[in-house]
Parts: sequence; structure tokens; C-alpha cells
Amino acid sequence: MTGIDLSGRTAIITGASRGIGLAAAHAIAAAGGNVVLTSRSQESADAAAAQVGGSALGVAAHAVEEDAARRCIELTLEKFGSVDILVNNAGTNPAFGPVIDQDHARFRKTFDVNLWAPILWTSLAAETWMGEHGGSVINTASIGGLGFEPNLGLYNATKAALIHLTKQLALELSPRIRVNAVAPGVVRTKLAAALWQEHEGLLTQMTALNRIGEPEDIGAAVAFLASDAASWVTGETMVIDGGQRLGNAALFRQGVPVDA
Repeated sequence: MTGIDLSGRTAIITGASRGIGLAAAHAIAAAGGNVVLTSRSQESADAAAAQVGGSALGVAAHAVEEDAARRCIELTLEKFGSVDILVNNAGTNPAFGPVIDQDHARFRKTFDVNLWAPILWTSLAAETWMGEHGGSVINTASIGGLGFEPNLGLYNATKAALIHLTKQLALELSPRIRVNAVAPGVVRTKLAAALWQEHEGLLTQMTALNRIGEPEDIGAAVAFLASDAASWVTGETMVIDGGQRLGNAALFRQGVPVDA
């Protein structure tokens, strides 16, 4: 994190017990920031905070529960005195398969966690601190929200909506609050395991930079967007995918055109 300084700033990261959320916490802490990591259970939140070390704080807060979200922000203000950075990272995908095969319960859970939760937490952060003092919000979207693929239609619809919402909120909350998003490609996380675990070698060959993503790749981008290095960046979605959206790199190297 050379050149990124978040000293004196405090970040809340939802869904931070593992994967991208935990990597973002490490990156922000490495840049000097205080971090509050949320998870559905206090045990997993505490375990994640212990991994980050320093002044990191774990708080049990299911992302869609307003009382839990409000309590987390209150605890953050009591301990650190500010909420300068909000990383809306909590995500879920119980709706694997064709869109028309999904039921309302899976639809509701997917949209509640992936779309309503970022609205809820951003609203509370703006109300309690950022509206007056300024801040930076970073949403975890996905390259799935920029295209189409089998079996992930409902999940990708939430990410497409989150990308749209990022731009909407960037305008609504300007000029005090910057709102941006990251759109990871296939990253080595538990949530994305179905996309890489059984065929990582093939996916690696298809990716221009010849590997799948690591949580740290996304965590570093989150820290950048939270920092003054991105002080004139808002309403943007940063694609971090090793070139996966460019098309099949293995075929391209063989002289076969790809449709980007």
C-alpha cells in the first residue's frame, strides 16, 4: 500500500470475516486506518478482527438488519470517533440456476443482501457522520453485473443494479461523499468457489494475466478508492479481473479472434 495513507480514518466493512472483505480490512489497516469488521456472528467477527490485529474491532451485524447496522455504527463512533469509509461488501447467492427456476424466497434474500444492505448502511453512515464530515463509500459489485452468464442471472441482476445505484448515490451524496464500486472477476473466495474450484487451470488459461484473482487484488483497490489518491473519483466502477472481460486469452494467443 505504498503511497496510500489512511491514518486517522475509520472504515466499516460489512461481510468481512473472510475473502474480499477481510482483504480490504487488511489493506486499509496497512495504510494506517482503523477497521470495523462485521459478520453475522460475533465469534467470526472477532476472529477476523484478530487476524487484522491492531485496533481492529469485530461486530456482529447481519447486513440487512437495521438495528444491528445502527448499533455497529454507534459502536464505531464510540470507539473511533468517525466513520470515514464504508465498504458495502456483504453478499450472497442462494439463487444458482436459470432465473425462471428461482422462487421468491431466494429472490428476496439475494436482493436484500446484495442491494438493500448497501442502501441501508450508506443511509446510516450519511445520517450519522458522512453527511456532515464527508467520506468514501465503496460497493463490491462484480463483472457479472456488466454481462451475462449461465446460472447467475439473479445474482448478476443485483450487481448490475448495484453498479447503477453507485452512480445514483454518487450524485445524490455529492459533493461531500464519494461513492464508487469495484467489479471483481473470478476471485479465490468461498462465494465464487463454484466458478473456479473444479477448473482453475482452464480459467487461468482463458485469463489474460494467466491467473484467477486473489482477495488481496480487490482489497488494494478498495483502499485506493477510499484514499485521497482517488479524491477526484466518484460514481465509477473499477473492473479488476485480470483481463477476463477481454475474452478467451488462450484462443487469442492462438490467433483466434475474441469478441470483447
